[in-house]
This record gives sequence, C-alpha cells and structure tokens, in this order.
Amino acid sequence: MQQEPEITFKNTDVSPALEGRIRDRIGRLERFHHGIIGCRVVVEEGHKAPASAKNPLALTLEVQIPGQLLASHGEEEIREVKDNTGNLVTRVFDAMEHQLDAAVARTKRQVKAHTADHEIGSISRLFPHQGYGFVQVGEGIELYFTENVLHGLAMRELEEGTRVIVSRAHEDGPMGPMANAVRRLGESDRMPF
Repeated sequence: MQQEPEITFKNTDVSPALEGRIRDRIGRLERFHHGIIGCRVVVEEGHKAPASAKNPLALTLEVQIPGQLLASHGEEEIREVKDNTGNLVTRVFDAMEHQLDAAVARTKRQVKAHTADHEIGSISRLFPHQGYGFVQVGEGIELYFTENVLHGLAMRELEEGTRVIVSRAHEDGPMGPMANAVRRLGESDRMPF
C-alpha cells in the first residue's frame, strides 16, 4: 500500500479491539490487489431509529486503486456485548475483497484483449496505385488492408518487407481476412527475447 491506512472514529469512542480487527483486514486486502494506493475507514455511531433503543454503528471502507475509488458500507445495531462488531467488519471487508477481485479480473481481460488484438507482421504484397496491400502474420496468413486503415504512415512509405503492427478486423472483407489498423513497428513495440 502506497499510503498509510487512515482509520477514523466519528461520534463514538475509539475501540482498540475494533481498530485491531480493521487493521488485520486491511492487511489482507493486498492479497486481492497489489496496486492499492490508499485505504480509508470511517467508524461512526449513527442516530438511533425511532423504533429502536439502540444506536446503529456504521462502517465505511474506501480503497483507492489505479483509476478507481472503491467503496463498501455496512451498518448494524450496537449490541450490549462489548466490541461485538466482528460481523460488521467481516461483511464490509468481504464486500471490498469481491470488488478488488472483480477489478483484477477486468484488468486481466483488458490486457488479454489488448494483447490479442495486435500482431506483428510484415508487408507481403503492395498495390499502391489501387490503394491496398497485404500483411503477413503468423503461419502464412495474409490480411488484406486498404490505405484508409494506415495509422501514422502513407501507402507511399511502405514497401514489401516493412514490419508493422496490425489489428485484425472481426469480419472478412472482399479479399478474405482483413486488417482494421496498420502502423509501423517501432522500437517500443518489439518483443524482448
């Protein structure tokens, strides 16, 4: 965690036992997401409901990860048994762990989709006067492309053998498998060996 966790007690006395349980659960959060920037917990005694003689205890947990602030909240009546708040802490932190799991899964899907969408290939055939060509990727697969899918380069800048990054179209075109984006392969795109 990049920042020290912040635990605040509002409208209620600080409970060392409750704070200890919260700190234990904060320590477990990094098992679910290694990029946690910060964590904030607010423990607050609320106003009692008209039908109840007891004040509710509310726990709000906020976790900052890159590009997102996640929040989990729970509330329960304070019982007569001192420091009987384990269920509240468990519910709020379990909900946050599920959110962190989901955030990691989304990130993995995005990285996988991004990686799978782009391939390295080379220009195998060019027809500059007609405005199209072919890129060879993989085991002899050629993708048809037109000059309107070129990014950062013009058809006149290409020649057979030019290394490019290509993104496949989801549907075939008039000449078979098709590219929907082609750009020159740069140093930053090369795969390390």
